[in-house]
Amino acid sequence: MEFRLTTRVFSGPAGPWLRLMRFDRPIGIALLLWPTWWGLFMAGNGKPGLGNIVIFTLGVVVMRAAGCVINDFADRELDPHVARTESRPLAAGELRPAQALKLFLVLLTVAFGLVLMTNPLTVMMAFFGALLAGTYPFFKRFTHLPQVALGTAFAWAIPMAFAAETGNVPEPAWWLFALNIVWVLIYDTEYAMADREDDLKVGVRSTAILFGRLDVPIIAALMGLFVAGLVIFGLRFMPHPAWFAGVAIAFGLLQHQLWRIRNREPEACFKAFLSNHWVGFTLFAGLLASLLMP
Repeated sequence: MEFRLTTRVFSGPAGPWLRLMRFDRPIGIALLLWPTWWGLFMAGNGKPGLGNIVIFTLGVVVMRAAGCVINDFADRELDPHVARTESRPLAAGELRPAQALKLFLVLLTVAFGLVLMTNPLTVMMAFFGALLAGTYPFFKRFTHLPQVALGTAFAWAIPMAFAAETGNVPEPAWWLFALNIVWVLIYDTEYAMADREDDLKVGVRSTAILFGRLDVPIIAALMGLFVAGLVIFGLRFMPHPAWFAGVAIAFGLLQHQLWRIRNREPEACFKAFLSNHWVGFTLFAGLLASLLMP
């Protein structure tokens, strides 16, 4: 899967708008889609309704785009001073902040239109989801734990998927919700490690800065917590060999990430972050096989 697309459309008239929504970097869509599908397919016992599959898949694309827009709006004074973000549309002056806010509201409206096709419980939960999406980019101003806010925003799709599919939010949904927060904390800390020097210069806070030289050991501990949680989840709700096979493969992928980030080189940390797409896919494959196989 290519995580940075380079086509003419991104340099044409619509290019700044598409890049503001980060459609040239679809990794974020994948990282939000896999856990959303974990919840949706488990709630539907492997066969969720087609309508919910379409609604939640489109919702992932729209809400990820909205999150990118509000993130760049929040960081519009900081991004010009960071090498990796200085060419973003707001930082480069290709679009105005007011235009970004209007786009954000349009995307929220589209997302709300999608959720209206579900049920009252899901609609009610969507308001909290919108609050999370609109506020998490600002957490880096006053806490070193913006990754927790991002994880909560990403993971909220899981209980919403259960609500849409079953009309309630049972215990397995909250297990997956918590596990997804831990996973986001892992991969977004790897992402922050790649930007640590620039973030220190501009005063942005992150778990990578908070952890300091203990970053790799703490990530290793979080990976251990994540895998242990996945095993316990399987024992409680999905005692099938396919699930544990998926967990074992995911464990191997996480160990490879640890090897990559051992020297804290920014490029290696960013590649480790990107590889989390395969962790999410592997766990989804194990979950789906567990639900559908005898």
